[in-house]
Amino acid sequence: MDTKAAAMDTKQQTVVLYPSPGVGHIIPMVHLAKAFLNHGFDVTMVIAEPPTGSPDFRIVDVNALAASNPAITFHVLPPVPDADLAAVPGKPPFLLTLQALRRYNGELERFLRSVPRRRLHSLVVGMFSTCALDVGARLGAPVYVFFASAAATLAVVAQLPALLAGRRAGLKELDDAPLEFLGVPPFPASHLVRELLEHPEDDELCKTMLDVWARDTDAAGVLVNTFESLESAAVRALRDPRCVPGRVMPPVYCVGPLVGSGGGTSATGKRHECLAWLDAQPASSVVFLCFGSRGTHTPEQLREIAVGLDRSGQSFLWAVRTPAGGDGTENLDAFLPEGFLERTKDRGLVVRSWAPQVEVLRHPSTGAFVTHCGWNSTLEAIKEGVPMLCWPLYAEQLMNRVFITEDMGVGVEMEGYGVRFVKAEEVEKKVRLVMESEEGRRIRARAVARKKEAIAALEDGGSSQASFARFLFDVENFDKQ
Repeated sequence: MDTKAAAMDTKQQTVVLYPSPGVGHIIPMVHLAKAFLNHGFDVTMVIAEPPTGSPDFRIVDVNALAASNPAITFHVLPPVPDADLAAVPGKPPFLLTLQALRRYNGELERFLRSVPRRRLHSLVVGMFSTCALDVGARLGAPVYVFFASAAATLAVVAQLPALLAGRRAGLKELDDAPLEFLGVPPFPASHLVRELLEHPEDDELCKTMLDVWARDTDAAGVLVNTFESLESAAVRALRDPRCVPGRVMPPVYCVGPLVGSGGGTSATGKRHECLAWLDAQPASSVVFLCFGSRGTHTPEQLREIAVGLDRSGQSFLWAVRTPAGGDGTENLDAFLPEGFLERTKDRGLVVRSWAPQVEVLRHPSTGAFVTHCGWNSTLEAIKEGVPMLCWPLYAEQLMNRVFITEDMGVGVEMEGYGVRFVKAEEVEKKVRLVMESEEGRRIRARAVARKKEAIAALEDGGSSQASFARFLFDVENFDKQ
């Protein structure tokens, strides 16, 4: 499926972007596409259609994505035969996803061969789609990886194989003992991505994930959605020969923060009700709670959050997702303490499922952000200068919590996430800390300083603009290397 006419100026070069599956990878790649468009390139985004039986391919509405991004061409690869992708006993779904991606290489190559080689500027693949490096090698095209997580995360996964090679067992047994990596603040072993706590010799998924990331060293370079002053120690580590023993990390280009510009409209096309509500609130007075597209809590935890917010006395905007197992039709009163909505109606607003996060974070009334610490959400908060109350849920979010609170200094930890239950007393305490205390004012000042750095990085002559220019120069000279 092509959403833009095939006829193109023969002088115009085309960048092909091939994101990893899932909203959290495709949307940042759309933001990267806009950077290429601003430099005069045609951009085609190739998306693998989800095969039956691979649940980690989160469905994306490509038609809606194309309608909102008419300057980008979208091409969907047909699904690979799914005979081997049905749920297999003992096979984690994400392992099936990574195995499926390899099987898309043939369709990807067929598409790329339809683009004249002289017109193909570069192929940029997602952080889990590095198997496509083989396709680029066959075509003689420059292939780069877009790493949609933090530079610190990239530094960790680059150094992890060497750490595991010196151990007989995985890291799970270390529990909360600190792990130390070059360029990254120490963090508890339990905060590592769960799948990587095993030993690759004993666990197929762990081995496959490490193999996928090891392919970064085969790329012509790695673009990272960050900016240098935000993660300076991690960026230096990635350029240190000790980071990947026995291999060489290719050039790393910090090109972020690549985040959305916001729209603030609901599915009906109207301005979301929460923005009008925010308009009536004092500056920096509202705590915004939102846990991402996959973040859900138990009914017990929702009630605990509500009690904490109630006791805090602070204004709040809370995007609530239906607890796991619900069908989305339940009345919110069923999950919240009796009378909560009535008691807090003058200082709080609860919205179901979705809120325009970028617009909310940008709004002058927003004073703090209770977040799951997904990297996209983290960058959005940093770009708007909003301090974070960190409540990680899964994946690399636990590591991000450490980076946010201990390295960047723009957030505080919500204690209890490690046992998957944050008490009302903790919610009240940390909300008050960020919104009322002297420590909260210091965190806010650092968040504002980071915002200024982020804006400067994206301006002409800024570090991210300069890094993107170096990347373009290196692509131009790819055939001379």
